[in-house]
Amino acid sequence: MERKKETHEFKTEVKQFMHLIINSLYSNKEIFLRELISNASDAIDRLSFKAQTDSKIIGSDPDYKIKITPDKENKTLTISDNGMGMTYEEVVENIGTIARSGTAAFMEALKNSNNKDTLTPELIGQFGVGFYSAFIVAEKITIITKAAGEETATQWDSAGDGSYTIEPAAKDARGTDVILSLKPVEKDEQDFTEEWTIRNIVKKHSDFVSYPIVMDVEHDEYETDAEGKQVLDKDGKPVKKGTTVNEETLNSMKAIWARDKKDVTEEEYKDFYSHISHDWNPPLTQLHLKLEGLTEYSALIYIPSQAPMDLFMPERKHGVQLYCRRVFIMDDCKELIPEYLRFIKGVVDAPDLNLNISREILQQDALVRNIHKNLIKKILDTLDQMDAEEYDKFYNEFGAVIKEGIHSDWGNREKISKLARYKTTKSDGKWVSLQDYVNNMKPDQEDIYYITGDNLASILNSPHLETLKEKDFEVLLMTDPVDEFVIQSLPEFEKKKFKSAEKGDLGLDKVDEEKKETFSSLFEKVKSHLEDKVKDVKPSSHLKDSVSCLSGDAYDMSAYMEKLLKSTGQSMPDSKRILELNIGHPVMGKIQAIFEKNNDDDSLKDYCNLLYDLAIVGEGGKIENPARFSKIIGEVMAKAI
Repeated sequence: MERKKETHEFKTEVKQFMHLIINSLYSNKEIFLRELISNASDAIDRLSFKAQTDSKIIGSDPDYKIKITPDKENKTLTISDNGMGMTYEEVVENIGTIARSGTAAFMEALKNSNNKDTLTPELIGQFGVGFYSAFIVAEKITIITKAAGEETATQWDSAGDGSYTIEPAAKDARGTDVILSLKPVEKDEQDFTEEWTIRNIVKKHSDFVSYPIVMDVEHDEYETDAEGKQVLDKDGKPVKKGTTVNEETLNSMKAIWARDKKDVTEEEYKDFYSHISHDWNPPLTQLHLKLEGLTEYSALIYIPSQAPMDLFMPERKHGVQLYCRRVFIMDDCKELIPEYLRFIKGVVDAPDLNLNISREILQQDALVRNIHKNLIKKILDTLDQMDAEEYDKFYNEFGAVIKEGIHSDWGNREKISKLARYKTTKSDGKWVSLQDYVNNMKPDQEDIYYITGDNLASILNSPHLETLKEKDFEVLLMTDPVDEFVIQSLPEFEKKKFKSAEKGDLGLDKVDEEKKETFSSLFEKVKSHLEDKVKDVKPSSHLKDSVSCLSGDAYDMSAYMEKLLKSTGQSMPDSKRILELNIGHPVMGKIQAIFEKNNDDDSLKDYCNLLYDLAIVGEGGKIENPARFSKIIGEVMAKAI
């Protein structure tokens, strides 16, 4: 039966959908080309699969390719493939109703979206609407397609106005041509007939499609002399002979994550890392994963050797890209990698990914959650299995970041805590694991001791450590801001509790109650002079050589934590700390003698302030009145010399 041209009306809900597509504020228009290339790749896949049992279907055209043809003069863009093609019936089924099949779900998802007017890249392709994304840039779309093994072709036309026409057509070879009559280019918008625009889009979104994506590129040719040198005109410019047109491949097709890792060389791994990360330093290591079964995905994940400059910047981007069947979906995919692994680079290709309208829903997808869980496990296992030298390199760059996971990833807290490293009072500048610390604890040591601060040299020499050093107890030196949150989330390790070296009573030595009583009246006097600065004055359990230090109660905020919060602009109430005095120090004996002789001696106030200032200086802080401090020290030195 001879077919004639037919006009069909879209269903009501399809018209609504088309109106949305054409008039949306879709901010990433170039996605349409990704979708059309993906459709072309699928068509070639279908032909390739069928050819396994019917080799004759290939005919005289065995070289698969996808061709892009821009026509600036006529303002058209054509995407062609030599894939399976479609029969008349298949065009009616697949193109005429492709939007209708998913429109209800599409509209429901859009209704639940936070932004009702903007389509996102994650939406296109989800409900079988990828082809129709071309109406964002096209006034009219024409499809000319011929199924492999068929004699006649079919033409489909629509201006996105609620109807389409379908009719028989002429086409020499199998495959499909999608011809877009482009809308006028607005100011500052991309021109999709420009060679560089097409190159950039293909490189970004379709670089790893399995088949060559080609385009005819015009090159100038110049006159040469008998020796092959360019002939120059009187102005010294090369003399142009004419132009040639060559078909160039725009994509690399090097989706090495889809290959067996035994077939990938180290050089290829490094080249690919440079390509996706723009980091010319070689990676520290990579994980090449391929999971098959109920959950299928491939992943090629890199651990960099150097931290990027923006590692701690709020606007930084994650380095993991998401693909679906080698087609780029999104970069900066936070749904796959948690914040504390944000330094990871790589790609994840999930062929069965159920993309949706928002990243929030993507995060709830069961497949994505499964990939997220497996990637974390593989990365943490890889770090755990590194040799000491390699892991030290990693930790020097990323240690402060991975410790964030102790606070944020409750399920992996134990694993991450075993990866944490600290310098200690005994490590001579080297990293020590918590496990090694516990293994090296003294027989009579019950707790894991630590001290926090922003300067390693300052806390290493802190007066708070004097008693601990005398007893030969090792102390963890915590200098990363995140350590304050680590300690809150990790109260113990291997059943050993963490104990601050600067808060609470260390309880390591018995207090000489008789001596304490001797100084009690003086301590009350010191407290009365410093009542606006300290909440209490007591004999020190921390000091052996120094005369004074400031400490807090066991559950008080540390001085470093208070400093961190203030640095973020948070308004903090004035907090008072405890002034600890070393009653075994000769200075305290001299001050006690003055007090016993005359408890209203004018010098006592100066000495009280001096004790407080010495405590501030001892922890690396800034004193309020440097001039007074300098004056008193000068007077004391003059009397002593």
